[in-house]
Amino acid sequence: MTQKTPLFDAHVAAGGRMVEFAGWTLPISYGSQMDEHHAVRRDAGMFDVSHMTVVDLQGSGVKDYLRHLLANDVGKLREPGQALYGCMLNHEGGVIDDLITYFLDSTFYRTIVNAATRQADLDWMRRQAEAFEVEIIERDDLAMIAVQGPSARDQVIEILKAPAAGDIKPFRSLAHGDVFLARTGYTGEDGFEVLLPASQASDFWQRLVEAGVQPCGLGARDSLRLEAGLNLYGQDMDTTTSPLESNLAWTVAFEPAERDFIGRKALEQQKSDGVPRQLVGLVMGKGAIPRSGARVYCDGGEGEVTSGIFGPTIECPIAMARIPAGDFRQVEVELRGKRLQARVVKPPFVRAGTVKV
Repeated sequence: MTQKTPLFDAHVAAGGRMVEFAGWTLPISYGSQMDEHHAVRRDAGMFDVSHMTVVDLQGSGVKDYLRHLLANDVGKLREPGQALYGCMLNHEGGVIDDLITYFLDSTFYRTIVNAATRQADLDWMRRQAEAFEVEIIERDDLAMIAVQGPSARDQVIEILKAPAAGDIKPFRSLAHGDVFLARTGYTGEDGFEVLLPASQASDFWQRLVEAGVQPCGLGARDSLRLEAGLNLYGQDMDTTTSPLESNLAWTVAFEPAERDFIGRKALEQQKSDGVPRQLVGLVMGKGAIPRSGARVYCDGGEGEVTSGIFGPTIECPIAMARIPAGDFRQVEVELRGKRLQARVVKPPFVRAGTVKV
């Protein structure tokens, strides 16, 4: 039995093509996935991401708890509203999930984890919390709408009458009445992720529609995030891969040396030995769309595509692939029994509407 977000009826009324995703019924598109993708790159689009899991962490020991739980260091957050992206690891250095954590005050942090890993995440977080003075609260009373694109912030500020939100810097947040606004996203474009009471979600969604913001589904969300070079948990990383081999070494805070976060010893050993694999971007010729699991061949051995699509902005097939460590400029991808040339690039492919590769 799949779950429904507070916006389910609005999706159906708008002609959303509904699919099951991570235990939820969500729209994959409302018509043209390509149009939805371009709306975000060129103007503004919105996504129902209420399936994501919002977790509030409170207590006198919450900072020490998060400094132990996460590979990135929340000690770097000094001002209320600041946010930090990073990974929650197991003891072997594998990625349990990637998440964003918001510092609200000295005893209150908020984090948002993936829907597909919700129960495993919460179980792990609660087990690790036993040694700390911290309360873990799942906020299933909230809905979440991501509004993304060059004009997205202006649209949200106008609808919510929240002029102070115009001063929010990237990876910052603020509370505006019952609404929590974060200048974060998963598209490579500017915008807000808006958390609000579930009872208010439909009204806010409709006001965005009336303002001309394009409703977008899971399909456009995936093509946008892949063009932006953003990992998808369960495809581009999981418990069998570490941040160091998932293009996320920048999210691991090895300093200060005395911070004993979960997975640290395993990552230090991998760093010392040399990372055996790497996650890279691939650009291919038109007409050959790489899919997850496709074999990749290079001089150093074999790898595989983790995510692949036709990139609507870059106008050619692109992919993320995990291959042996090394400096490779060209590889071959096996599709339908044929080996096709692919150019190795460093993601992102697109950022802020501009092709980067």
